[in-house]
Amino acid sequence: MPSTSSLAVMDYGMGNLRSVANAVRKVAPDVEVLVSSKPEDILAADRVIFPGVGAIRDCMAEILAAGFDQVVAEVSQSKPMLAICVGMQALLSHSAENNGVDCLGLFEGDVKLFPGGEDAQGAALKVPHMGWNTVEQTVAHPLWEGIENHARFYFVHSYYVMPDNKALLAGTSDYGVPFAAALAKDNVFATQFHPEKSHTSGLQLLHNFVQWSGEC
Repeated sequence: MPSTSSLAVMDYGMGNLRSVANAVRKVAPDVEVLVSSKPEDILAADRVIFPGVGAIRDCMAEILAAGFDQVVAEVSQSKPMLAICVGMQALLSHSAENNGVDCLGLFEGDVKLFPGGEDAQGAALKVPHMGWNTVEQTVAHPLWEGIENHARFYFVHSYYVMPDNKALLAGTSDYGVPFAAALAKDNVFATQFHPEKSHTSGLQLLHNFVQWSGEC
């Protein structure tokens, strides 16, 4: 009988952990899902989700205090990893939030504040960007399998990412400025949107992740 695959959700005190874990359990009831603050649990899992909500200064402080900077670096080289929202932003070099915060630097680039203003129809673009927005899939990727191009996903963020290397872009969206909705490199996939809150398309992405070998 084949062994059950395992997935760890990183718990460093800054993430929507229960909803992420429950969404994975819904789409993959045969997968062992563990929410853990122990590096050894994260490193032992077959797949890892790196979530995050709140201010990047607080997230980075907790990541460093828990030693998860080294965990993320090791996981990014060894197994499929999905980073979500501030988890995605933490992968970049630097964020303008909280008067400037150095991040993990796995991907070169900056995290910037949305300028606000108005859209093409004259409607106010309030910050934070909160609600549903379409995502253009800019590369073919296993995590987009079964998801229509320009499907809508749920976002909650005041800061946005555009990596220095545009080849990292897996999906883009627009809120007054174009921004990275998803990044991909090797066995790492990252989303600015919340798949666990994005209904059918988000659940499909999570289903794809638990099936993904880490190869594109």
